[in-house]
Amino acid sequence: MRPFGYWRDGLFLLGCALYALNRWAIKPWTTSPFLHGYFNDVLLIPCALPLVLWMQRKLGARAHDRPPTVGEVAAHLAVWSVLFEVVGPHLMHVTGDPRDVLAYAAGGALSAWWWAR
Repeated sequence: MRPFGYWRDGLFLLGCALYALNRWAIKPWTTSPFLHGYFNDVLLIPCALPLVLWMQRKLGARAHDRPPTVGEVAAHLAVWSVLFEVVGPHLMHVTGDPRDVLAYAAGGALSAWWWAR
């Protein structure tokens, strides 16, 4: 099995490109509620998890270089959902939105499927 590419992973690179495209080229020209409110949330797992796992690997907290497991995706999804939608609104001037968690989960499910292939 080929080692996981972390920041060189194809899904990570595609997700980051889609994030940039949406943020700077699409959102300014559209009023789509999905593109404004949830599309970038779908990209959380594919864009953030590879970098977090790479840092964990460098720090010795991850013992292998295989693609992210379903358990790793689920654990990070749970932590980030609580952090961003429960804790964050108490610390910053933002509103927690359960639909954001659904978007994170959709991106996580797609990512887990992609990395398990």
